[in-house]
Amino acid sequence: MLALDKNTFEEEVLKHEGVVLVDFWSESCEPCKALMPSVVELSEKYGDNLKFAKLDTSKARRLAIKQKVLGLPTIAIYKDGEKVEELTKDDATAENIEAMIKKYI
Repeated sequence: MLALDKNTFEEEVLKHEGVVLVDFWSESCEPCKALMPSVVELSEKYGDNLKFAKLDTSKARRLAIKQKVLGLPTIAIYKDGEKVEELTKDDATAENIEAMIKKYI
């Protein structure tokens, strides 16, 4: 799983042709840290079909705001550089994330 920062986000997500899942999280977000192992597991299962990345929003606040990430955890799917779907807060469960991934592979 690729760790993004404000300098690599555009290249790795917005300029990427294909599908990218981005896990927006923060060190101070307990639900984010609880969800992370499930996201890593999904990346191992589906990593051949789409790119998995994570962004620590505490280190890239402006970028998170620009991407309209208003709550954490947020799991977003980007296709050819455009955000096409996202799950936020209580909706960001392993089951919902996997269902969302299956739509794009």
